[in-house]
Amino acid sequence: MEPIRIAVAVAAAFVIVAPAAHAQSWPVKPLRYIAVFPPGGTTDIIGRIVAEPLSRALGQPVVVENRPGAGGAVGSEYAARLPPDGYTMVGGTISSHAINVSLYSRLGYDPQRDFQPVTMFGFVPNILVVNTALPVKTVRDLIALARQRPGELTFASTGNGTSQHLSGESFGMMAGVKMVHVPYKGGPQAMTDLIGGNVALSFENLPNAIGFIRQGKLRPIAVTTAARSPQVPDVPTIAESGVPGYEVMSWQGLWVQAGVPAAIVRRLNEEVVRIVRTPEVRDKFTGLGIDAVGNSPEEFATFIRAEVAKWAKVVKASGARVD
Repeated sequence: MEPIRIAVAVAAAFVIVAPAAHAQSWPVKPLRYIAVFPPGGTTDIIGRIVAEPLSRALGQPVVVENRPGAGGAVGSEYAARLPPDGYTMVGGTISSHAINVSLYSRLGYDPQRDFQPVTMFGFVPNILVVNTALPVKTVRDLIALARQRPGELTFASTGNGTSQHLSGESFGMMAGVKMVHVPYKGGPQAMTDLIGGNVALSFENLPNAIGFIRQGKLRPIAVTTAARSPQVPDVPTIAESGVPGYEVMSWQGLWVQAGVPAAIVRRLNEEVVRIVRTPEVRDKFTGLGIDAVGNSPEEFATFIRAEVAKWAKVVKASGARVD
């Protein structure tokens, strides 16, 4: 073989072998887990539940880092620009990786181009909760009050483009009422203002609201899912309470950047799915109202594509837009 051809062949072999060698030695340093919502919210809680057993499995610390803002867009854009070396994971949601791409006119990342799915953690119901001073106990009560006071009732969310935001927009559209959306950076801030009476209601993630419901600080009205939640079995669905066909199901998942070697993605998937399916973690998820999943990267990718298309239609129909 001529010297030039030999050199080319050696170079090509190095390109193929180098990523594989890197994946075999990975990890050799701590990993970052970017939670795209603030401390105390569902995304953060899930990250901290998973981080400890994942650290033990990988033999390296897994450090949770909160990068909240813009419905998960701030943290997702930040992570997308980091090197795809397998040392950064992103804990994201339906908003950061399915809704934002349709809602924001200028988004600094592409959820499908810039990230590789690792696995879905689980489905998360939203629950319609109101300030205890609000004179409503049912969905029909809320619709009647909203029609009496068009444009006056406020609903909190954890940011533009979140499932809480689109739950409210869908409710208004399907129930024929007009309410005012008030976005927050995260669930804890939204719940604080709701309890304090600064906003009237919220379609909050169940894990963020369930403690306040049990303490009597918030009144549960209905869940957004097609079926009732085992955590609040006496709370009806919105669909059975006067808005037939209404259904919103939030979800949480794990991603790495595009370009991370496939062997690392497979290892992360194997470890995280195993962790999510352990009785200890599953019980923690169930106690928060999270329906654990743990699927393959391919299954998660297919699901995300369908969600992007679904929510693009909802965003267009609602007229919601963020510049």
